Amino acid sequence: MTEASTETLLEKVSDEISKAANVEKTGVNIGATILVIAVAFIVIWGLMRLNRYAFKRVQKKHKGLHLMFFERLSSVAILIGGIILVFSFFGGMDSVWKTLLGGTAIVSGVLAFAAQDVIKDILAGLMISMHKPFEVGNRIELENGTVGIVKDMSMRHVVLLGIDTQYYIIPNSKLNIMQLRNFSYHTGTRSADFNFYVAYGTDVEYAMKVLKDTIIASPLSVPGKETAQGKEYAEIYFMAYEESALRLRTTVYYNPETPSEKLINDINLRVDRAFREHHIEIPFKYVNVIEKKEQE
Repeated sequence: MTEASTETLLEKVSDEISKAANVEKTGVNIGATILVIAVAFIVIWGLMRLNRYAFKRVQKKHKGLHLMFFERLSSVAILIGGIILVFSFFGGMDSVWKTLLGGTAIVSGVLAFAAQDVIKDILAGLMISMHKPFEVGNRIELENGTVGIVKDMSMRHVVLLGIDTQYYIIPNSKLNIMQLRNFSYHTGTRSADFNFYVAYGTDVEYAMKVLKDTIIASPLSVPGKETAQGKEYAEIYFMAYEESALRLRTTVYYNPETPSEKLINDINLRVDRAFREHHIEIPFKYVNVIEKKEQE
């Protein structure tokens, strides 16, 4: 065997050894990658479970809309942080940030446009959770007439419970700029406003007394008006001379566990029955028509 053929043979053997080493190294890299991803998944899942458990423990003692919001926000932060750390393990933090922050102006513009509503909702949710215009369990009325009980808040929306099983899903950004009415702001009770109409010629003071006695007699109503003597039932007010009736108005307080529709139904039925029993007329709208005879 010549010297040239010996060198050629050695080169071939060296190439085969390098190929075998590369295959083995590739197999090791794939295995290590799968292991790292699996461990990262388990760690992220465990941290999110721990985060939820911690917030649930706190919510047992201190319930609040802000706790719901920050629970969701911290879970997303854990997920994003875990994904960034996994990428940084393979390519280094510099390459990760170049990938995240790099790209063309067109791609960046499209992403910014697509995410602007999400960012608005998250920031609005942060403002709502900080300033607390309402809390879980509050009955609120929005400026568009929507009425419901606050049940939940995520990073993007607030959930209101309407009648029976009707739910209203309202984006945080829209709710944050709305004028709203809170029927149980910083109190342990809810409230509902009532307008009652009686006919002209009615003894108004007597009708007001009948109304108040009827509301107090309801097992669903409770004292809720703050006074120097403590909580009391609201007064009945003579509010206006309407076209065909006299308008009386009052506020009825009730416990948070009582559905508002049940309370409204009970009060209306009791007042209707009391007005009939005490011969207090509930008027209809009417029009006087005067016929004039033509002079001959």
